[in-house]
Amino acid sequence: MKTLAELGLTAQNGREARIEGLTVDSRNVTSGDLFAALPGATVHGGNFIAKAVELGAAAILTDTQGAQIARDVLAASDVAVIVAQDPRQTLAQTASLWFGAHPRTVVAVTGTNGKTSVSTFCRQIWEEMDLRGVNIGTTGVEGAWTHPLKHTTPEPITLHRVMAQAAQNGVTHAAMEASSHGLDQRRLDGVFLAAAGFTNFTQDHLDYHATFDAYFDAKMGLFTRVLPDDGVAVINLDDPKGPLVAQICAERGQEVIGVGRDDHARLRLMGQRFDATGQDVLFEWQGKSHHVRLALIGGFQADNVLLAAGLVIAAGADPADVFDTLPHLGTVHGRMELAATRANGAAVFVDYAHTPDAVKTALTAMRPHVMGRIIAIVGAGGDRDTTKRPLMGAAAAQNADVVIVSDDNPRSEDPAAIRAAVMAGAVTQGGAALHEVGDRAEAILRAVDMLRPGDALLIAGKGHETGQTIGDTVLPFDDVEQASMAVAVLDGII
Repeated sequence: MKTLAELGLTAQNGREARIEGLTVDSRNVTSGDLFAALPGATVHGGNFIAKAVELGAAAILTDTQGAQIARDVLAASDVAVIVAQDPRQTLAQTASLWFGAHPRTVVAVTGTNGKTSVSTFCRQIWEEMDLRGVNIGTTGVEGAWTHPLKHTTPEPITLHRVMAQAAQNGVTHAAMEASSHGLDQRRLDGVFLAAAGFTNFTQDHLDYHATFDAYFDAKMGLFTRVLPDDGVAVINLDDPKGPLVAQICAERGQEVIGVGRDDHARLRLMGQRFDATGQDVLFEWQGKSHHVRLALIGGFQADNVLLAAGLVIAAGADPADVFDTLPHLGTVHGRMELAATRANGAAVFVDYAHTPDAVKTALTAMRPHVMGRIIAIVGAGGDRDTTKRPLMGAAAAQNADVVIVSDDNPRSEDPAAIRAAVMAGAVTQGGAALHEVGDRAEAILRAVDMLRPGDALLIAGKGHETGQTIGDTVLPFDDVEQASMAVAVLDGII
Protein backbone atom coordinates (compact mmCIF):
# COMPACT_ATOMS: atom_id res chain seq x y z
CA MET A 1 0.00 0.00 0.00
CA LYS A 2 1.29 3.45 -0.93
CA THR A 3 -0.07 6.98 -0.61
CA LEU A 4 -0.50 9.22 -3.61
CA ALA A 5 2.41 11.33 -2.39
CA GLU A 6 4.66 8.25 -2.29
CA LEU A 7 3.71 7.64 -5.93
CA GLY A 8 4.47 11.24 -6.90
CA LEU A 9 0.80 12.05 -7.47
CA THR A 10 -1.44 14.89 -6.35
CA ALA A 11 -5.23 14.74 -6.60
CA GLN A 12 -6.84 17.64 -8.41
CA ASN A 13 -9.81 17.49 -6.06
CA GLY A 14 -7.55 17.58 -3.00
CA ARG A 15 -8.42 14.10 -1.76
CA GLU A 16 -5.84 11.67 -0.43
CA ALA A 17 -5.91 7.94 -0.98
CA ARG A 18 -4.00 4.84 0.00
CA ILE A 19 -3.46 2.73 -3.09
CA GLU A 20 -3.71 -1.08 -3.01
CA GLY A 21 -2.95 -1.75 -6.69
CA LEU A 22 -2.82 -0.38 -10.26
CA THR A 23 -4.89 -1.34 -13.29
CA VAL A 24 -5.87 -0.07 -16.74
CA ASP A 25 -8.79 -2.51 -17.03
CA SER A 26 -11.95 -1.42 -15.21
CA ARG A 27 -13.10 -5.04 -15.06
CA ASN A 28 -10.11 -5.90 -12.87
CA VAL A 29 -10.59 -3.09 -10.33
CA THR A 30 -10.70 -4.14 -6.69
CA SER A 31 -11.13 -2.04 -3.58
CA GLY A 32 -8.34 0.51 -3.13
CA ASP A 33 -7.01 0.36 -6.70
CA LEU A 34 -5.84 3.25 -8.84
CA PHE A 35 -7.61 2.99 -12.20
CA ALA A 36 -5.89 4.62 -15.16
CA ALA A 37 -8.51 5.83 -17.65
CA LEU A 38 -6.37 6.39 -20.73
CA PRO A 39 -7.24 7.75 -24.18
CA GLY A 40 -7.56 4.90 -26.68
CA ALA A 41 -7.56 4.57 -30.44
CA THR A 42 -11.36 4.24 -30.56
CA VAL A 43 -12.71 4.57 -27.00
CA HIS A 44 -11.52 6.77 -24.14
CA GLY A 45 -10.98 5.06 -20.80
CA GLY A 46 -13.06 7.80 -19.22
CA ASN A 47 -16.12 5.84 -20.32
CA PHE A 48 -15.18 3.12 -17.82
CA ILE A 49 -14.58 5.34 -14.79
CA ALA A 50 -18.11 4.75 -13.49
CA LYS A 51 -17.50 0.98 -13.46
CA ALA A 52 -14.17 1.44 -11.70
CA VAL A 53 -15.76 3.63 -9.01
CA GLU A 54 -18.54 1.09 -8.55
CA LEU A 55 -15.96 -1.65 -7.95
CA GLY A 56 -14.15 0.37 -5.28
CA ALA A 57 -11.38 2.32 -7.00
CA ALA A 58 -9.66 4.67 -4.55
CA ALA A 59 -8.17 6.92 -7.24
CA ILE A 60 -8.63 7.72 -10.91
CA LEU A 61 -5.77 8.80 -13.18
CA THR A 62 -6.92 10.36 -16.44
CA ASP A 63 -6.64 13.45 -18.65
CA THR A 64 -8.93 16.44 -19.01
CA GLN A 65 -11.14 14.65 -21.54
CA GLY A 66 -11.54 11.60 -19.29
CA ALA A 67 -12.42 13.76 -16.31
CA GLN A 68 -15.01 15.59 -18.41
CA ILE A 69 -16.58 12.35 -19.64
CA ALA A 70 -17.05 11.12 -16.05
CA ARG A 71 -17.56 14.50 -14.36
CA ASP A 72 -20.93 13.60 -12.78
CA VAL A 73 -19.69 10.26 -11.43
CA LEU A 74 -16.52 11.84 -10.03
CA ALA A 75 -18.40 14.74 -8.45
CA ALA A 76 -20.70 12.33 -6.62
CA SER A 77 -17.88 10.08 -5.35
CA ASP A 78 -15.08 10.45 -2.83
CA VAL A 79 -12.32 9.05 -5.07
CA ALA A 80 -9.10 10.97 -5.58
CA VAL A 81 -8.86 12.31 -9.14
CA ILE A 82 -5.47 12.85 -10.76
CA VAL A 83 -5.67 14.75 -14.05
CA ALA A 84 -2.47 14.62 -16.09
CA GLN A 85 -1.55 16.23 -19.38
CA ASP A 86 0.07 12.94 -20.45
CA PRO A 87 -1.60 10.21 -18.37
CA ARG A 88 0.30 7.40 -20.10
CA GLN A 89 3.63 8.88 -19.05
CA THR A 90 2.32 9.52 -15.53
CA LEU A 91 1.11 5.91 -15.30
CA ALA A 92 4.52 4.59 -16.35
CA GLN A 93 6.31 6.69 -13.75
CA THR A 94 3.74 5.68 -11.12
CA ALA A 95 4.18 2.00 -11.97
CA SER A 96 7.94 2.37 -11.60
CA LEU A 97 7.52 3.77 -8.09
CA TRP A 98 4.86 1.21 -7.20
CA PHE A 99 6.84 -1.90 -8.10
CA GLY A 100 10.22 -0.59 -6.97
CA ALA A 101 13.57 -2.20 -7.72
CA HIS A 102 14.70 -2.98 -11.28
CA PRO A 103 17.83 -4.87 -12.37
CA ARG A 104 20.68 -2.48 -11.58
CA THR A 105 21.89 -2.27 -15.21
CA VAL A 106 19.33 -1.81 -17.97
CA VAL A 107 19.84 -1.02 -21.66
CA ALA A 108 17.27 -0.66 -24.45
CA VAL A 109 17.44 -0.81 -28.23
CA THR A 110 15.14 0.58 -30.90
CA GLY A 111 15.04 0.40 -34.69
CA THR A 112 12.93 -1.25 -37.36
CA ASN A 113 14.96 -4.46 -37.51
CA GLY A 114 17.46 -6.21 -35.26
CA LYS A 115 16.05 -5.33 -31.83
CA THR A 116 15.55 -8.94 -30.73
CA SER A 117 18.98 -10.01 -31.96
CA VAL A 118 20.79 -7.10 -30.31
CA SER A 119 19.01 -7.51 -26.97
CA THR A 120 19.59 -11.27 -27.02
CA PHE A 121 23.28 -10.85 -27.84
CA CYS A 122 23.56 -8.41 -24.91
CA ARG A 123 22.13 -11.06 -22.62
CA GLN A 124 24.44 -13.74 -24.03
CA ILE A 125 27.47 -11.50 -23.52
CA TRP A 126 26.50 -10.91 -19.88
CA GLU A 127 25.97 -14.63 -19.37
CA GLU A 128 29.43 -15.37 -20.77
CA MET A 129 30.75 -12.83 -18.23
CA ASP A 130 28.97 -14.75 -15.42
CA LEU A 131 26.39 -12.01 -14.91
CA ARG A 132 22.70 -12.79 -14.42
CA GLY A 133 21.07 -11.19 -17.44
CA VAL A 134 17.80 -11.27 -19.37
CA ASN A 135 16.49 -9.91 -22.64
CA ILE A 136 12.94 -8.56 -22.71
CA GLY A 137 10.90 -8.23 -25.88
CA THR A 138 9.32 -10.09 -28.77
CA THR A 139 10.36 -13.50 -27.44
CA GLY A 140 9.27 -12.74 -23.86
CA VAL A 141 11.77 -12.64 -21.01
CA GLU A 142 14.69 -14.97 -21.67
CA GLY A 143 17.84 -15.73 -19.72
CA ALA A 144 18.53 -16.12 -16.01
CA TRP A 145 14.78 -15.76 -15.38
CA THR A 146 12.02 -16.41 -17.90
CA HIS A 147 8.51 -15.04 -18.27
CA PRO A 148 6.04 -14.87 -21.20
CA LEU A 149 4.95 -11.53 -22.67
CA LYS A 150 2.14 -10.64 -25.06
CA HIS A 151 3.80 -7.54 -26.51
CA THR A 152 7.34 -6.57 -27.57
CA THR A 153 7.16 -3.64 -25.14
CA PRO A 154 4.52 -4.46 -22.50
CA GLU A 155 2.18 -1.82 -21.08
CA PRO A 156 3.76 -0.03 -18.08
CA ILE A 157 2.12 -1.97 -15.25
CA THR A 158 3.17 -5.30 -16.73
CA LEU A 159 6.63 -4.02 -17.69
CA HIS A 160 7.49 -2.63 -14.27
CA ARG A 161 6.03 -5.69 -12.52
CA VAL A 162 8.22 -7.93 -14.69
CA MET A 163 11.29 -5.75 -14.06
CA ALA A 164 10.71 -5.96 -10.32
CA GLN A 165 10.18 -9.73 -10.46
CA ALA A 166 13.38 -10.12 -12.47
CA ALA A 167 15.30 -8.18 -9.81
CA GLN A 168 13.72 -10.27 -7.06
CA ASN A 169 14.93 -13.39 -8.90
CA GLY A 170 18.51 -12.18 -8.87
CA VAL A 171 18.68 -10.61 -12.33
CA THR A 172 21.22 -7.78 -12.36
CA HIS A 173 21.34 -6.93 -16.08
CA ALA A 174 18.51 -6.48 -18.60
CA ALA A 175 18.37 -5.60 -22.29
CA MET A 176 15.00 -4.39 -23.57
CA GLU A 177 13.47 -4.00 -27.01
CA ALA A 178 11.88 -0.58 -27.40
CA SER A 179 9.16 -0.73 -30.04
CA SER A 180 7.80 2.40 -31.69
CA HIS A 181 4.33 1.58 -30.31
CA GLY A 182 5.73 1.22 -26.80
CA LEU A 183 7.68 4.45 -27.04
CA ASP A 184 4.77 6.38 -28.52
CA GLN A 185 2.53 5.13 -25.71
CA ARG A 186 5.12 5.99 -23.03
CA ARG A 187 5.43 2.38 -21.85
CA LEU A 188 9.18 2.65 -21.12
CA ASP A 189 8.99 5.89 -19.17
CA GLY A 190 10.14 5.30 -15.62
CA VAL A 191 12.78 2.74 -16.66
CA PHE A 192 16.27 3.88 -15.66
CA LEU A 193 18.60 3.22 -18.59
CA ALA A 194 22.38 3.15 -18.62
CA ALA A 195 22.50 3.08 -22.43
CA ALA A 196 20.26 2.97 -25.48
CA GLY A 197 20.92 1.68 -29.00
CA PHE A 198 19.68 2.43 -32.52
CA THR A 199 19.82 -0.26 -35.23
CA ASN A 200 18.17 1.14 -38.37
CA PHE A 201 15.10 2.85 -39.77
CA THR A 202 13.04 1.43 -42.66
CA GLN A 203 9.37 1.08 -43.55
CA ASP A 204 7.07 -0.59 -41.04
CA HIS A 205 4.03 0.14 -38.87
CA LEU A 206 2.56 2.82 -41.13
CA ASP A 207 -0.82 1.36 -40.19
CA TYR A 208 -0.18 2.87 -36.73
CA HIS A 209 2.07 5.85 -37.41
CA ALA A 210 0.56 8.28 -39.90
CA THR A 211 3.87 9.22 -41.53
CA PHE A 212 7.55 8.24 -41.65
CA ASP A 213 8.31 11.35 -39.62
CA ALA A 214 5.87 10.29 -36.89
CA TYR A 215 7.40 6.80 -36.90
CA PHE A 216 10.91 8.23 -36.59
CA ASP A 217 9.87 10.69 -33.87
CA ALA A 218 8.36 7.83 -31.86
CA LYS A 219 11.66 5.94 -31.95
CA MET A 220 13.61 9.04 -31.01
CA GLY A 221 11.62 9.19 -27.78
CA LEU A 222 14.02 6.54 -26.47
CA PHE A 223 16.86 9.08 -26.65
CA THR A 224 15.04 12.38 -26.14
CA ARG A 225 12.79 11.30 -23.28
CA VAL A 226 13.72 7.93 -21.72
CA LEU A 227 17.55 7.87 -21.83
CA PRO A 228 18.89 10.35 -19.24
CA ASP A 229 21.28 13.13 -20.21
CA ASP A 230 24.17 11.20 -18.66
CA GLY A 231 23.27 7.99 -20.52
CA VAL A 232 25.22 6.60 -23.48
CA ALA A 233 23.77 6.30 -26.98
CA VAL A 234 25.09 3.49 -29.20
CA ILE A 235 24.26 4.29 -32.82
CA ASN A 236 24.57 2.39 -36.10
CA LEU A 237 26.19 5.11 -38.20
CA ASP A 238 25.84 3.08 -41.41
CA ASP A 239 22.08 3.58 -41.45
CA PRO A 240 21.03 6.75 -43.33
CA LYS A 241 19.34 8.01 -40.16
CA GLY A 242 22.30 7.09 -37.94
CA PRO A 243 24.19 10.41 -38.17
CA LEU A 244 20.97 12.33 -37.40
CA VAL A 245 20.31 10.16 -34.35
CA ALA A 246 23.90 10.71 -33.20
CA GLN A 247 23.47 14.46 -33.66
CA ILE A 248 20.23 14.48 -31.65
CA CYS A 249 21.94 12.61 -28.81
CA ALA A 250 25.10 14.75 -28.88
CA GLU A 251 23.01 17.92 -28.69
CA ARG A 252 21.44 16.56 -25.51
CA GLY A 253 24.91 16.03 -24.06
CA GLN A 254 24.73 12.24 -24.20
CA GLU A 255 27.92 10.31 -24.93
CA VAL A 256 27.73 8.67 -28.36
CA ILE A 257 29.40 5.41 -29.39
CA GLY A 258 29.18 5.07 -33.16
CA VAL A 259 29.14 1.55 -34.60
CA GLY A 260 29.63 0.44 -38.21
CA ARG A 261 31.88 0.92 -41.20
CA ASP A 262 31.69 4.69 -40.99
CA ASP A 263 35.04 6.45 -40.47
CA HIS A 264 33.64 8.15 -37.35
CA ALA A 265 32.66 4.90 -35.65
CA ARG A 266 34.46 4.18 -32.39
CA LEU A 267 33.50 0.49 -32.78
CA ARG A 268 34.34 0.09 -36.46
CA LEU A 269 33.69 -2.94 -38.65
CA MET A 270 36.73 -3.32 -40.92
CA GLY A 271 36.09 -6.57 -42.78
CA GLN A 272 34.21 -9.87 -43.01
CA ARG A 273 34.96 -13.24 -44.62
CA PHE A 274 32.11 -15.73 -45.06
CA ASP A 275 31.86 -19.49 -45.29
CA ALA A 276 29.17 -22.14 -44.95
CA THR A 277 29.16 -22.15 -41.14
CA GLY A 278 29.76 -18.52 -40.17
CA GLN A 279 32.10 -15.59 -40.66
CA ASP A 280 35.39 -14.08 -39.59
CA VAL A 281 35.11 -10.47 -38.50
CA LEU A 282 37.78 -7.80 -38.20
CA PHE A 283 36.88 -4.69 -36.20
CA GLU A 284 38.51 -1.81 -34.35
CA TRP A 285 37.70 -0.42 -30.93
CA GLN A 286 39.03 3.11 -30.61
CA GLY A 287 41.81 2.38 -33.09
CA LYS A 288 42.87 -1.07 -31.84
CA SER A 289 42.19 -4.07 -34.12
CA HIS A 290 40.40 -7.25 -33.04
CA HIS A 291 39.59 -10.43 -34.94
CA VAL A 292 36.79 -12.82 -33.94
CA ARG A 293 35.04 -15.84 -35.41
CA LEU A 294 31.23 -15.67 -35.31
CA ALA A 295 29.23 -18.87 -35.77
CA LEU A 296 26.44 -16.80 -37.31
CA ILE A 297 25.06 -16.70 -40.86
CA GLY A 298 24.52 -13.30 -42.47
CA GLY A 299 26.70 -10.23 -42.72
CA PHE A 300 24.15 -8.15 -40.77
CA GLN A 301 24.78 -10.39 -37.76
CA ALA A 302 28.14 -8.70 -37.28
CA ASP A 303 26.37 -5.33 -37.16
CA ASN A 304 24.00 -6.64 -34.49
CA VAL A 305 26.80 -8.23 -32.49
CA LEU A 306 28.90 -5.06 -32.49
CA LEU A 307 25.92 -2.91 -31.50
CA ALA A 308 25.26 -5.29 -28.62
CA ALA A 309 28.93 -5.17 -27.63
CA GLY A 310 28.76 -1.38 -27.70
CA LEU A 311 25.71 -1.36 -25.43
CA VAL A 312 27.34 -3.69 -22.91
CA ILE A 313 30.50 -1.54 -22.90
CA ALA A 314 28.38 1.61 -22.59
CA ALA A 315 26.70 0.05 -19.56
CA GLY A 316 30.04 -0.33 -17.80
CA ALA A 317 31.68 -3.58 -18.91
CA ASP A 318 35.38 -3.85 -19.74
CA PRO A 319 35.79 -3.89 -23.57
CA ALA A 320 38.38 -6.69 -23.53
CA ASP A 321 36.06 -8.90 -21.50
CA VAL A 322 33.20 -8.17 -23.90
CA PHE A 323 35.24 -9.00 -27.00
CA ASP A 324 36.36 -12.32 -25.46
CA THR A 325 32.72 -13.46 -25.34
CA LEU A 326 31.85 -12.83 -29.00
CA PRO A 327 33.00 -16.18 -30.47
CA HIS A 328 30.61 -17.94 -28.07
CA LEU A 329 27.44 -16.15 -29.16
CA GLY A 330 24.69 -18.36 -30.56
CA THR A 331 21.91 -17.89 -33.09
CA VAL A 332 18.85 -16.04 -31.85
CA HIS A 333 15.66 -18.10 -32.11
CA GLY A 334 13.87 -17.26 -35.34
CA ARG A 335 16.60 -14.91 -36.54
CA MET A 336 18.53 -16.49 -39.42
CA GLU A 337 18.12 -19.73 -37.47
CA LEU A 338 19.35 -22.95 -39.06
CA ALA A 339 16.18 -25.03 -38.87
CA ALA A 340 17.27 -28.15 -40.72
CA THR A 341 19.77 -29.52 -43.24
CA ARG A 342 18.86 -31.92 -46.03
CA ALA A 343 20.88 -35.08 -46.61
CA ASN A 344 22.37 -33.41 -49.69
CA GLY A 345 23.74 -30.58 -47.55
CA ALA A 346 21.18 -27.91 -48.50
CA ALA A 347 20.27 -25.73 -45.51
CA VAL A 348 16.92 -24.34 -44.35
CA PHE A 349 16.86 -21.07 -42.41
CA VAL A 350 14.00 -19.35 -40.58
CA ASP A 351 14.01 -15.58 -40.13
CA TYR A 352 11.59 -13.03 -38.69
CA ALA A 353 12.10 -10.72 -41.70
CA HIS A 354 8.69 -9.09 -42.12
CA THR A 355 9.58 -5.76 -43.73
CA PRO A 356 10.90 -5.13 -47.26
CA ASP A 357 14.29 -4.03 -45.95
CA ALA A 358 14.55 -7.04 -43.63
CA VAL A 359 13.79 -9.45 -46.49
CA LYS A 360 16.41 -7.77 -48.67
CA THR A 361 18.95 -7.74 -45.85
CA ALA A 362 18.40 -11.40 -44.97
CA LEU A 363 18.65 -12.62 -48.56
CA THR A 364 21.68 -10.53 -49.50
CA ALA A 365 23.37 -11.61 -46.28
CA MET A 366 22.85 -15.27 -47.17
CA ARG A 367 24.36 -14.96 -50.63
CA PRO A 368 28.06 -15.14 -49.63
CA HIS A 369 27.36 -18.33 -47.66
CA VAL A 370 25.48 -20.13 -50.48
CA MET A 371 27.09 -21.72 -53.55
CA GLY A 372 23.83 -22.65 -55.28
CA ARG A 373 20.36 -21.13 -55.48
CA ILE A 374 18.51 -19.23 -52.78
CA ILE A 375 14.84 -20.15 -52.44
CA ALA A 376 12.64 -17.79 -50.40
CA ILE A 377 9.19 -18.14 -48.87
CA VAL A 378 7.63 -14.74 -48.26
CA GLY A 379 4.21 -13.31 -47.36
CA ALA A 380 2.66 -10.42 -45.47
CA GLY A 381 0.43 -10.04 -42.43
CA GLY A 382 -3.20 -9.03 -42.61
CA ASP A 383 -4.60 -5.95 -40.85
CA ARG A 384 -1.20 -4.29 -41.09
CA ASP A 385 0.57 -1.78 -43.35
CA THR A 386 -0.77 -2.60 -46.82
CA THR A 387 1.76 -0.46 -48.68
CA LYS A 388 4.64 -2.77 -47.86
CA ARG A 389 3.09 -5.88 -49.44
CA PRO A 390 4.25 -5.37 -53.03
CA LEU A 391 7.58 -4.16 -51.65
CA MET A 392 7.96 -7.47 -49.80
CA GLY A 393 7.45 -9.37 -53.04
CA ALA A 394 9.83 -7.10 -54.92
CA ALA A 395 12.54 -7.47 -52.27
CA ALA A 396 12.29 -11.26 -52.43
CA ALA A 397 12.28 -11.43 -56.23
CA GLN A 398 15.27 -9.08 -56.47
CA ASN A 399 17.43 -11.14 -54.15
CA ALA A 400 16.36 -14.80 -54.45
CA ASP A 401 16.44 -17.24 -57.34
CA VAL A 402 13.09 -18.84 -56.51
CA VAL A 403 10.25 -17.13 -54.62
CA ILE A 404 7.20 -18.82 -53.13
CA VAL A 405 4.50 -16.41 -51.96
CA SER A 406 2.52 -17.95 -49.11
CA ASP A 407 0.28 -16.93 -46.22
CA ASP A 408 1.79 -15.28 -43.15
CA ASN A 409 -0.83 -14.24 -40.56
CA PRO A 410 -3.82 -13.19 -42.70
CA ARG A 411 -5.88 -12.27 -39.63
CA SER A 412 -9.27 -10.85 -40.74
CA GLU A 413 -8.29 -10.25 -44.38
CA ASP A 414 -8.71 -12.44 -47.44
CA PRO A 415 -5.42 -14.38 -47.70
CA ALA A 416 -5.64 -14.53 -51.50
CA ALA A 417 -5.85 -10.73 -51.72
CA ILE A 418 -2.74 -10.35 -49.56
CA ARG A 419 -0.84 -12.88 -51.66
CA ALA A 420 -1.92 -11.10 -54.84
CA ALA A 421 -0.41 -7.83 -53.59
CA VAL A 422 2.87 -9.55 -52.71
CA MET A 423 2.93 -11.36 -56.06
CA ALA A 424 2.28 -8.10 -57.91
CA GLY A 425 5.44 -6.64 -56.44
CA ALA A 426 7.45 -9.78 -57.21
CA VAL A 427 6.30 -9.82 -60.84
CA THR A 428 7.63 -6.31 -61.44
CA GLN A 429 11.19 -7.48 -60.82
CA GLY A 430 11.47 -10.45 -63.15
CA GLY A 431 14.34 -12.91 -62.96
CA ALA A 432 13.25 -15.11 -60.06
CA ALA A 433 10.99 -18.09 -60.61
CA LEU A 434 7.69 -17.30 -58.89
CA HIS A 435 5.18 -19.63 -57.26
CA GLU A 436 2.05 -18.99 -55.19
CA VAL A 437 1.18 -21.58 -52.54
CA GLY A 438 -1.34 -20.35 -49.98
CA ASP A 439 -1.01 -23.15 -47.42
CA ARG A 440 2.20 -22.38 -45.52
CA ALA A 441 2.95 -26.00 -44.59
CA GLU A 442 2.60 -27.04 -48.23
CA ALA A 443 4.79 -24.11 -49.30
CA ILE A 444 7.53 -25.21 -46.92
CA LEU A 445 7.29 -28.82 -48.08
CA ARG A 446 7.50 -27.80 -51.74
CA ALA A 447 10.41 -25.46 -51.12
CA VAL A 448 12.38 -28.11 -49.21
CA ASP A 449 11.71 -30.56 -52.03
CA MET A 450 13.27 -28.08 -54.50
CA LEU A 451 16.58 -27.95 -52.63
CA ARG A 452 19.59 -29.28 -54.52
CA PRO A 453 23.16 -29.61 -53.19
CA GLY A 454 24.57 -26.14 -52.49
CA ASP A 455 21.11 -24.51 -52.29
CA ALA A 456 19.57 -22.79 -49.27
CA LEU A 457 16.00 -21.94 -48.28
CA LEU A 458 14.91 -18.88 -46.31
CA ILE A 459 11.48 -19.04 -44.68
CA ALA A 460 10.77 -15.39 -43.93
CA GLY A 461 8.19 -13.59 -41.85
CA LYS A 462 7.20 -15.50 -38.73
CA GLY A 463 10.53 -16.37 -37.14
CA HIS A 464 10.02 -17.46 -33.53
CA GLU A 465 6.22 -17.41 -33.70
CA THR A 466 4.44 -20.65 -32.80
CA GLY A 467 1.01 -19.79 -34.18
CA GLN A 468 -0.67 -18.62 -37.39
CA THR A 469 -3.56 -16.18 -37.01
CA ILE A 470 -6.41 -16.83 -39.43
CA GLY A 471 -9.53 -14.82 -38.66
CA ASP A 472 -9.92 -14.81 -34.89
CA THR A 473 -8.21 -18.19 -34.48
CA VAL A 474 -4.55 -18.79 -33.69
CA LEU A 475 -3.57 -22.18 -35.07
CA PRO A 476 -0.39 -23.95 -33.90
CA PHE A 477 2.32 -23.33 -36.48
CA ASP A 478 6.08 -23.19 -36.10
CA ASP A 479 8.25 -22.57 -39.18
CA VAL A 480 11.26 -24.31 -37.62
CA GLU A 481 9.18 -27.36 -36.72
CA GLN A 482 7.55 -27.49 -40.15
CA ALA A 483 10.93 -27.23 -41.87
CA SER A 484 12.36 -30.04 -39.74
CA MET A 485 9.35 -32.25 -40.49
CA ALA A 486 9.57 -31.55 -44.21
CA VAL A 487 13.26 -32.50 -44.31
CA ALA A 488 12.63 -35.62 -42.25
CA VAL A 489 9.81 -36.76 -44.55
CA LEU A 490 11.60 -36.03 -47.82
CA ASP A 491 14.88 -37.59 -46.67
CA GLY A 492 13.12 -40.69 -45.38
CA ILE A 493 14.03 -40.12 -41.74
CA ILE A 494 10.41 -40.62 -40.67
